[in-house]
Amino acid sequence: MRSWGGAALAALLLSGCASVTRGTTENISIASTPSGAKADVSGTEAPFSCVTPCVVEVNRNADITVSLSKEGYEPQIIPLTREVSGSGGAGFAGNLLLGGVVGMGVDAATGAAMDHKPNPVVVTLQPVTPPPAPAVRHHRKPRVPVS
Repeated sequence: MRSWGGAALAALLLSGCASVTRGTTENISIASTPSGAKADVSGTEAPFSCVTPCVVEVNRNADITVSLSKEGYEPQIIPLTREVSGSGGAGFAGNLLLGGVVGMGVDAATGAAMDHKPNPVVVTLQPVTPPPAPAVRHHRKPRVPVS
C-alpha cells in the first residue's frame, strides 16, 4: 500500500496539472468562404495540408501558421497566436497545490496551459481582380486632301 502512495506522489510531482487535465495537443478548425480552399498548416511536426472545412491536431506549444489558397482567389496567411486560456491557467495554477515547480516547468515546456487564437480559423477569400483591360484606341485613317 505504501508503494502505491509513493508512486502516486511521484506522478503528481513529475507531471503538470494542465498537461494532465488538458493534454499537450489541441484541434484547430479551419473554414473558408468559399469552401474547398487548400489549407497549408506550418509549425506542425510534419507539413500538413487539408481542404476546407477541416480540422488539424497541433501541439499546444507550436508556432502555427495557416495559409489558404484557392484558384481565382487571393491567398491568405493567418499566423496563430498562443494565449493562456482560462482552463489552462487554472491547470497551471493547480501546480501550486499538487505539482509544484516541476509541474509548472512541465506545463510551460509542453504549452499545456496555452490555446491557439483564432480558433476556429474562419477566412473569407477575396476574388482575384483581373488586370484592367488595355484601352482600345481607334485609329483614324489619315485624311487625304481632295483636289
